[in-house]
Amino acid sequence: MKVRLFLTLGVVLFTVFGAFASQLDTLKVTSKSMGKSIANLVILPDGYSGQKHAYPVLYLLHGAGGDHTDWVTKVSAIRDYADTYNMIIVCPDGSRTSWYFDSPVDPSMRYETYVSKELVEAVDEKYNTLPNRKSRAITGLSMGGHGAFYLAFKHQEVYGAAGSMSGGLDIRPFPENWDLSQRLGDYAVNRGNWEDNTVINLVYLLKKDNLKLIFDCGINDFFYDANNRMHQKLMERNIPHDYIERPGSHNWDYWANAIQYQLLFFDSFFKS
Repeated sequence: MKVRLFLTLGVVLFTVFGAFASQLDTLKVTSKSMGKSIANLVILPDGYSGQKHAYPVLYLLHGAGGDHTDWVTKVSAIRDYADTYNMIIVCPDGSRTSWYFDSPVDPSMRYETYVSKELVEAVDEKYNTLPNRKSRAITGLSMGGHGAFYLAFKHQEVYGAAGSMSGGLDIRPFPENWDLSQRLGDYAVNRGNWEDNTVINLVYLLKKDNLKLIFDCGINDFFYDANNRMHQKLMERNIPHDYIERPGSHNWDYWANAIQYQLLFFDSFFKS
């Protein structure tokens, strides 16, 4: 009886404490551009503390209304994936509805500068990373999908690959949603801000296959039309990319599935 109890207890302890070998770290970064400290969740792969070699980094952005803990709490397997692909995964806090750009109407919202400069520098300083674009990628869901493409398109010297899952790749059809008018101004008065900061209008920044791209969207998603139009636009420009559309809606069931395909893509990019 004692042996059986001991074995049972051991299984329980392993399940609770050994299910994830990866480590979670909260990195607080002081943003000089916004004058505040921002929390970011960092997933370190198994054995990180005991190994001296450097790691590639994937920046994984949350959607509107979320925060830096979303991916770990909603898709717990993300910790396993950090181990499987032996990469560092960084989940920034995008202030719920920053849309990851530097707002032209609100100087307190400068998340393009924060993520692509201040955070990247802080991560490379603290962790054992490979600090170059060939070992750095960015992706995200919904608002984060728009943000990942937006930041990667504008900062190709920082990121070598980018992805988007159910991304809001054209924000212009949604002038009353997700605090966009607070970030860009009223559409009727500040149309130029909307045109300049919607990612589908930034395709002109891409040159051939300089930036490796993957994006996907469920056919029942309200962002499906924008994703399909982005695909067509990239095809017209002969920009290589991986595009996937499949049954699905705008929810965590879809994103938990989508992230697996994207991680395979980024792992292949890092290894190339």
